[in-house]
Amino acid sequence: MEPLGSAGSGACPFDVAVVQTKPRKGRYRENLDALCEVFAQIGERPTDLVVLPEAALTGYFLEGAVYELALAADNFAADLARAWCGVNGGRAVDIACGFYENFEGTYYNSAVYLRVEGTAAHVLHVHRKLFLPTYGVFDEERFLSRGRRLQTFETRLGRTAMLICEDIWHSIVPTVAAVKGARLLIVPSAAPGRGVESGDELASVVRWRSILQSTAAEHGVYIVYAGLAGFEGGKGMTGSSCVIDPWGGIVVAAPLLGAFVLRAQIDPREIDLARATLPLLGDLRAVLPDLLLDEELPIPRGGRDAAGH
Repeated sequence: MEPLGSAGSGACPFDVAVVQTKPRKGRYRENLDALCEVFAQIGERPTDLVVLPEAALTGYFLEGAVYELALAADNFAADLARAWCGVNGGRAVDIACGFYENFEGTYYNSAVYLRVEGTAAHVLHVHRKLFLPTYGVFDEERFLSRGRRLQTFETRLGRTAMLICEDIWHSIVPTVAAVKGARLLIVPSAAPGRGVESGDELASVVRWRSILQSTAAEHGVYIVYAGLAGFEGGKGMTGSSCVIDPWGGIVVAAPLLGAFVLRAQIDPREIDLARATLPLLGDLRAVLPDLLLDEELPIPRGGRDAAGH
């Protein structure tokens, strides 16, 4: 791992760089300009995938300003591609990043996964946050619509799913992703710090790490967690970005609060080995149909109609 301005290390089948951003709230263009400098640093040692946090270039607590700063996914992807190509030329890379999306007048907390080749941005997938926290310091559902589907998608790094922040706190969500074939979970997040554990660790960070590690080990997946950093309106975003291996181990972790580039390398063969050693996912695939046929579950029967309802 590396502080901004220095180089990292590692060796495995593919490289990932996690950019723990500390954006200026509401200053999209300024934050995008600053990202160019980070992209230049990353480009000094080629990487396959760059992952950024939830609301990475606007800040998280926007409230009504979300309507001014939200972008169409294609436009946001084009901005990221221009920022990358401006300092790295035509070098190919995959980028995953959280943003506020305007989709034909409906607003979402989304994450886009794009492939940059030459100067073109190819959007492979957009995930819209399923669970919008509206309690405590959170107020998302007042301003945003929730996503209604969880999809996996093929990348050159393997089948992937994106979950945004609270999505992964509901264990059924990563479970569905894994059953649908995901081998890599990308989790952009904006998590304020709360509570103190023994040893002066933030309770929220301890809880996050526990969820990420147990999820990775249960399903035999890599998890790349990118956390927003800095302070917004007196609320401190913890950062605490990390990469978790399919055994549940922490490959590498960033410090709290500050802007940071975290590098790791991921070996897909470890996924196969973990799943063979502890075949929980295979067992789940066998049992899941019986669980879902339980008539006591509040699941609509009869499937969706032609309109998807």
